[in-house]
Amino acid sequence: MAAHALIVFVKEPRPGTVKTRLARVIGNEHAAELYRALAEEAVRRTQPRGGEYEQFLFFTPAESGPTLARWFPGGTLLPQKGDDLGQRMANAFETLFAGGARRVAIVGTDAPGVTRPVVTEALLALGDHDVVVGPAQDGGYYLLALDRPQRGLFEGIPWSTSGVLAATAERAALLGLRLSVLEPLADIDTLDDLRREWRAVRPLLAGQPDVIAAVEIAFATHPSG
Repeated sequence: MAAHALIVFVKEPRPGTVKTRLARVIGNEHAAELYRALAEEAVRRTQPRGGEYEQFLFFTPAESGPTLARWFPGGTLLPQKGDDLGQRMANAFETLFAGGARRVAIVGTDAPGVTRPVVTEALLALGDHDVVVGPAQDGGYYLLALDRPQRGLFEGIPWSTSGVLAATAERAALLGLRLSVLEPLADIDTLDDLRREWRAVRPLLAGQPDVIAAVEIAFATHPSG
């Protein structure tokens, strides 16, 4: 295993299980196709060059391994393990550290602005810090990087709320960890999120005119909140 590693958390794009807030206004099938496009772009944009780091795709649900192998042929695939998001992230970090990695970052697939340079910046920042976090504009984070396992950093966090970043920073302080903060980026969970990022996202759906139409109808019929 390379000394530096990147975890990308991905889900099988099953209708009704991904982008559920968007699915309420554009439908389950279209939301799943949108998720697929975002995930493919996230994996592509964070592909390492020249041995910078090694990319690992941790997937859920556990039985979707064959589907993910067809979706990302050649990718290094591992199942997520744990009862909640915090446990799944902590376990993924521990798996790679146990395999020999010395610096590890994790990202999801919701923030189109996450790229290879963002990942390398985070990994380099671990030279002077214990934790690196990339704040999302909704109060969560789009990236977290560690130089060793920190299971306590994932405990007591109100996942899927606007308090995730603040609670994580508090946990880091309680644990005596030096924290570095990257530039904020937008992520896409709601229709308003998608509206703000549509210029960047629309090209990813070039082969999905029905999805584009469904999104643009939703924009027209649901005023910005």
